[in-house]
Amino acid sequence: MKVRRGPRSGLPVVVAIHSRALGPAAGGIRLRRYPDWRDGLVDALRLSEAMTAKNAAAGLDFGGGKTVIALGPGTELTPSLREAALLDVGELIESFGGTYFGGPDVGTGPADMVVVRRATSRVFCLPPEHGGTGSSSIPTALGVFAALRAGARHVFGSAELTGRTVVVSGLGSVGALVAQHVAAAGARVVVSDVDPAKRASGYEWVDPEKALRTPADIVVPAAVGGVLSAELVPELSAPLVVGPANNQLTSEAVADELAARGIVWVPDFIASAGGAVYTLLREVEGVPHEEANARVEAIGATVSAVLDAARDKGTTPLREARARVAARLS
Repeated sequence: MKVRRGPRSGLPVVVAIHSRALGPAAGGIRLRRYPDWRDGLVDALRLSEAMTAKNAAAGLDFGGGKTVIALGPGTELTPSLREAALLDVGELIESFGGTYFGGPDVGTGPADMVVVRRATSRVFCLPPEHGGTGSSSIPTALGVFAALRAGARHVFGSAELTGRTVVVSGLGSVGALVAQHVAAAGARVVVSDVDPAKRASGYEWVDPEKALRTPADIVVPAAVGGVLSAELVPELSAPLVVGPANNQLTSEAVADELAARGIVWVPDFIASAGGAVYTLLREVEGVPHEEANARVEAIGATVSAVLDAARDKGTTPLREARARVAARLS
């Protein structure tokens, strides 16, 4: 891990490397406000570990890392400060000598990666006009849809979604695409978002605080993390929970609570891996589009293997997924 105050921006910048056992670390560049910069450091450590699990479970030859640019509560993020901070990040990434690759995350996007690339070539998710694959939302949503269908096959005996009710909590760039996929597959789609303007999406609407409790066949957490708690579990009615939101559980013990109530939860680090799979294979390893896309769709097979093994062993999907990650890292 490296922590420094950016020489151009003066902002605290953290690059946390959790593992390089499988290859160079890879993970997003997060730009957000924290009450204290050390909260950003904790975030980087936690998220880098999650990236190790995500990349390993997806069969990628990459470890886990994360970058955090910590904005103070009263700091105004001007365009010049943003540019300076991104150049500071690029310089810090370059200091790792090719053992860490950074991409977009909360608060950053493909256009920001163009700025980062001015200081390092170890960056992915560049815009197409700059030789990259652009936003990772499309492959992320495709991977979630593959995971959802695999989960449906496990829970209901069929991947067919016609007549199923699917609640998508969060209509951001990924959640909106997941909603499109499941609607096209014949499901009844109910959505929620903190932005009331998203009511115009054309889907049935439920208020955000009620979304996860809404009677449904499948619930898709697609917004913030930390939404599945021990207090919420008894109020869930959907037998299947699968979505792209990161760190969905407030603690790993919640996975046991879900299993005890017969609710199948697909580990988020598996379901959300499509963006990482596609962009790293395409931009870092040079894999053709068709092959990279097939690897994204293979997330469904991974989910099936994990859920079936967990059932046969009498364990939770989370424990089974963690065991598979540990086996790859050993």
